Amino acid sequence: MVKARDTHLLRLESVFSGEALDRPFVLQGINGESRLDPFADPEGWLDDALAYLAENADGLDDKNVFRPLCLEFRPYGVHFVESMLGARVYHHEGEWWVEHLPKPIGDLRPPILQEDRTWHLARNMVRAFLLRKVSLPFFSIPTISGCLNVALSIYGEGFLVAMAVDPDAARHDLKMINDVLCSLCEWYSKALPPHQLQPTCASSRCQPPGRGQIYGCSTHLISPHMYRDLVAPLDQELLSVYPNGGMIHLCGDHTRHIPLWKRMDSLRAFQINDRAADDLEAYFGATRDDQVIYFTPTATTDVGRALDVSQGKRIVITPLPPSRAERAVISGQP
Repeated sequence: MVKARDTHLLRLESVFSGEALDRPFVLQGINGESRLDPFADPEGWLDDALAYLAENADGLDDKNVFRPLCLEFRPYGVHFVESMLGARVYHHEGEWWVEHLPKPIGDLRPPILQEDRTWHLARNMVRAFLLRKVSLPFFSIPTISGCLNVALSIYGEGFLVAMAVDPDAARHDLKMINDVLCSLCEWYSKALPPHQLQPTCASSRCQPPGRGQIYGCSTHLISPHMYRDLVAPLDQELLSVYPNGGMIHLCGDHTRHIPLWKRMDSLRAFQINDRAADDLEAYFGATRDDQVIYFTPTATTDVGRALDVSQGKRIVITPLPPSRAERAVISGQP
């Protein structure tokens, strides 16, 4: 199974090298599932999830679709870091929510990680994983999204106003948040084997080893100048923690930032879904030859269109669409 995984990873490296493959690269990983509560019984959750992956390991035999086994531990969902910055994160109707911090923008202080319960849980999960000595699954780290996403989560729309009227205060908090994010990424990079370390959502965003990820969702809300002046250098710094740069996740209207992203040397991949995926042609037409597009089909932009636009180069299709016609296109069968 390790050989099958590594064969797919070699093909993925070829995509990043700009080669046209004999068939499209399709990614649809398998996440470990558990019936247990990871907060109440973290090691029981881990063993349950690893057992599930072992039962489904034959998915790696699929030659047309890369189905990596992924252990994804995501305490507090996309609000993992917010919980360490003092915000109240709570579960409601199947989702994680966060309450805004009742403090002025510009006064944020870094957490003391050694004393933080969230970090204690996350760190111990890594140690328990390493003790199991399992070499096949990827370890998909919790959501370390990006400084702008985190700032908007803990302050709300008031942070957008501060970026315009009090940029020094906004810059202070963005920098402080980014320093925390870099520290977390550095810790994971040192703690986990390079061939098993993957960023969040590896089942649909798996990259060749040595690459990280940032979330660019909230760039939908700001101008190119505001992004350039306040956020982009920090995104570049965060991706540069990894030896081979990494990916940005996008799901809204972000095309106005493409010229800057084209110049960001640490940015090697765009993961686009929902609204962003409908701008596929804009991303292909204006990005570098060494920047890969992870594309999720939509109701208006299907796999066939994506392959026409890309000519089979620089593209990863994820997840596998249900249409029989599209499955035929992906497998190269008539």
